[in-house]
Amino acid sequence: MRNLIFILILTTFISCGESQMSSAETAETVVESFYQKQNSDLKKYTTSESYESFLSVQELFTQENNVKESNFKLIRDSIIGNNAWVKFTTIYEKKPETFKLVKEENMWKVTESGMGEKAPF
Repeated sequence: MRNLIFILILTTFISCGESQMSSAETAETVVESFYQKQNSDLKKYTTSESYESFLSVQELFTQENNVKESNFKLIRDSIIGNNAWVKFTTIYEKKPETFKLVKEENMWKVTESGMGEKAPF
C-alpha cells in the first residue's frame, strides 16, 4: 500500500513538473531544430503535414547555415482559442517570418496556414 501511494505521489510531481512551452517557445524550438537538423524535436513540435513540408526543404536551407544560434526575436504573438500566431526574426532570414500553431495533444505545434489565411496582426 505504501509503495502504491509513493508511486502515485511521484507520478503527480513528475506530471506537474513538466511545464508547457508557450507558442513563442515552440516556434523558436522549431526554427532551431530545423536548422540544426534535430528532426526528432522538429517532429515533436510540428503537425505531421508541417513536418513533411519542413523535411522536404530542409537540405536547401541548412547547407549554407552552419550557425548554431538563431538569435530568435519575438516580434508579436497572438492566441485565439486553440490557434496561435507567432511573428519573429532570426539570423537565417532577412524578413520576419510568421508561424501558425495549433494546440494538439495539449501542446503547441507549428502547422500549415490555410490558403489566404492571414495572421490576426
